[in-house]
Amino acid sequence: MTYELEIQIEELRAELRNAVDGAERRQIEAELEIAQAELIVATTELDGLAEAEPPF
Repeated sequence: MTYELEIQIEELRAELRNAVDGAERRQIEAELEIAQAELIVATTELDGLAEAEPPF
């Protein structure tokens, strides 16, 4: 899941570099913020799973 989000973030960054219209830039920036937040959540969840104690 995180790999796909990282790819999406890189694609959005590329789109943002090429965007000329202000409205388009704001739309891409909003999508980028959401994707970055989703990556943080996914990474935190994965870290929590890795640190959980094994079942008895």
